[in-house]
Amino acid sequence: MLNTRGAQDVRSVLTGKDGALYDDEGTMLATVESFTTQVNVSNATYQPLGDMQTHEAAQSYTVSLTFSQIIIEDDAFISEFMDALSEGTLPMWNFQGLVKGRDGSEQRMNYRSCIPTGTIDLQNLTVGDVIKRSWSFTVNEPPALQSLLTYSNS
Repeated sequence: MLNTRGAQDVRSVLTGKDGALYDDEGTMLATVESFTTQVNVSNATYQPLGDMQTHEAAQSYTVSLTFSQIIIEDDAFISEFMDALSEGTLPMWNFQGLVKGRDGSEQRMNYRSCIPTGTIDLQNLTVGDVIKRSWSFTVNEPPALQSLLTYSNS
């Protein structure tokens, strides 16, 4: 095995069970069961005259943020969203995502100018399940990496 760190120390490959989403000042907005940010890259294809190979050039990208919120400290977040709807607008938020390893290391990214997109749960209920709300956002500024997960032998 070329990389034995994961096999020797599972703290390097397992996450904690305490997901949260923060605003850009570090105030917790939501306890989350899961969150995902993804980049969708679109390229333009071209084939110069006389060249058998088709090439690609970067054209655009879209960053999306989705998460499943556990509805427990929900008041300010959903209130701001509902107030904006009643005013005929949509809110824009700045978020900070945190991934924390069991060894205490963490990766932080900032997501700015996020606007709701797609389907957002207002209310839902499944008998015997945790009450959750799903959110989807488009991130309108490039994500900013604040810190990386690290590995230590201690």
